[in-house]
Amino acid sequence: MTFLADILSTVFERRYRFRTSAKTDNRPLEALIADLIGATGEVSGLAMAQQILNRYTVLDDDEKRAFFHHLAEDLTISAPAVRAALEAYEKGQSKASYRAFMDAVEPPRQELIRRLNQVPNATHSLVDMREDLLRLGKNDDALQALDLDFRHLFVSWFNRGFLVLRPINWESPAQLLEKIIAYEAVHAIDSWEDLRGRLEPADRRCFAFLHPAMPDEPLIFVEVALTKGVPGSIQNLLAGDRARIDPEQADTAVFYSISNCQAGLAGISFGNSLIKQVVTDLSMELPGLKTFVTLSPIPGLVRKLKADGRAYDPENGERMRSLAANYLLTAKREDGLPLDPVARFHLGNGALVHQVHARADISEKGLQQSAGVMVNYLYDLAKVTQNHERFASTHTIAASSDVRSLSASAEEALV
Repeated sequence: MTFLADILSTVFERRYRFRTSAKTDNRPLEALIADLIGATGEVSGLAMAQQILNRYTVLDDDEKRAFFHHLAEDLTISAPAVRAALEAYEKGQSKASYRAFMDAVEPPRQELIRRLNQVPNATHSLVDMREDLLRLGKNDDALQALDLDFRHLFVSWFNRGFLVLRPINWESPAQLLEKIIAYEAVHAIDSWEDLRGRLEPADRRCFAFLHPAMPDEPLIFVEVALTKGVPGSIQNLLAGDRARIDPEQADTAVFYSISNCQAGLAGISFGNSLIKQVVTDLSMELPGLKTFVTLSPIPGLVRKLKADGRAYDPENGERMRSLAANYLLTAKREDGLPLDPVARFHLGNGALVHQVHARADISEKGLQQSAGVMVNYLYDLAKVTQNHERFASTHTIAASSDVRSLSASAEEALV
């Protein structure tokens, strides 16, 4: 890590020692939580926070659900207090009335989460706690409301200003490399030799965002191939016997795998910042790079084709390209955004649907999800902002003329 990152790690780790009581406090968690929220002593507060975190880790799912319901129902805002504070604020907008209103609208559970986070290394524990909350809180309005408080705090704690971009290479610590293998979510890494092929060659790059409070845990990482021209096949891109090139000869950077690593940080976006930072860094390192594209899966394609009763054959390349292009440009959710999650991500970042390739991923997963089809999303730096703004305001999808033509041919086949 850079010198600045080391400084941030020192600041955020807060590894000063404190003494906890040798005697375990066996009171109910509710009592410990109440005392922690009201604690005025730093050492006693840290001890209670540590006990709460320790106790939480051994709860079963039913007990965790009860823990979350206590936070959701007993540590929520008081509607009468909010109304009274708002009335007072409307009568006289002063520092005191505004502070009273702010205090009233913030639920006690937010202060609890902050105090829990004062314990060294607690941030990772709270991220894991939110992972449990998301898993156990499906279809539960109270727990979903509680999650908004976790998310509100996490958005601040994990904002771009605190993230450290770190290159990952074959010389990186083994502990970090093991995490890359474990968290790879797009194209599985089958062995250490497979990982080596993605990290060691000079025409390969990998970058991860880390947070100083979780220095050994990547939040998100992207794998990059430096190529001549835009590739249309993941198996060729990852082939062990492929021809390697000098990075100085490359004209294209291909983002072929982007993996979020922490389920407890779901809904907190890092990908947009990661791609933009990597593009900036690679452009400075290799001025010859002129094209920045992805080679992305289309995970919802087969499911949608089956739902619509549309016949498909992975061997019929032109037909599959047309069906995939049509899916990417026309399949929408109720809110008007693209049905495909990968498309939503890249189009939301300002990318353009550039090219569609048949038999581009003939792995079992690739055939099951997208009948082997993959897509390039192009990050045209001169148009990214314009594309993003149009997509955000009107859900307009930027696409090449080739992709639009393919989509139209699929529509004509239905007539």
